[in-house]
Amino acid sequence: MAGSAIIPPTSAPVVRSLPVALVAGALIGVLGGMIGLGGAEFRLPLLIGLFGFIALQAVIVNKAMSLIVVLTALPARLLAVPLDDVTSQWGVVANLLAGSLVGAWIGATWATKMRSATLYKVLAVLLVVIAAALAGSHLGPVGTLELPALVRLVAGLLAGVAIGVVAALMGVAGGELLIPTIVLLYGIDIKLAGSLSLAVSLPTMLVAFARYSQDASFEILRSNKTFVLTMTVGSIVGTLLGGMLLNVVPAVVIVPLLVVLLLASAMKVWRHQ
Repeated sequence: MAGSAIIPPTSAPVVRSLPVALVAGALIGVLGGMIGLGGAEFRLPLLIGLFGFIALQAVIVNKAMSLIVVLTALPARLLAVPLDDVTSQWGVVANLLAGSLVGAWIGATWATKMRSATLYKVLAVLLVVIAAALAGSHLGPVGTLELPALVRLVAGLLAGVAIGVVAALMGVAGGELLIPTIVLLYGIDIKLAGSLSLAVSLPTMLVAFARYSQDASFEILRSNKTFVLTMTVGSIVGTLLGGMLLNVVPAVVIVPLLVVLLLASAMKVWRHQ
């Protein structure tokens, strides 16, 4: 079933409060910023449960916001990590991108063709996956796999495809999956891995965004542009504030709370009608 067929033609318009969107975006940004993420994985359940977007609409809106947040994060990352350090690892970026670009197109295509009820279930499962990845990468050291070069190349391609699919389906940048993958497969310092993840996620998000733009549900951005911009501004401000608190609240305190939040959100999305 095409994505456009998912939207009930007789549904009443939903009134979405801009002040609530601004505050919600800021709170989500703070949560994500405190662990070095943009917060899109926390924003998605709110778009569905609080603001009344149906599954595909929520994914598209989340993708648009994530894209803007990632773009605004680039200058700060370039200041924190020299560009030469990033470009010296072009092989890692190319390896993951070769898979993630394909995965992004596949994931966005699947999302536009799924029944809404099915997409809710898929999103709920992926929220659990993100919760597990978050716990695994922040509550313990991420080691490095000693792999032959060819095996690492294939593993990078496959990991890129999987991450591209997940990022497209959820409308997120995928940093919570990319960063531990880069550390695990290539043995790169986690700070540099964060910058490399942006270099992979930005083109990946653009591919998914281009695919979503071909679906009728993409109209949700035009009809809610003020809401989208308002919540995005809140997210950017919150992310900056959260970044300032990065070393104030220990990961052993904040990460378990965020994991519980993601799991609770997964249950609500799973039950969503």
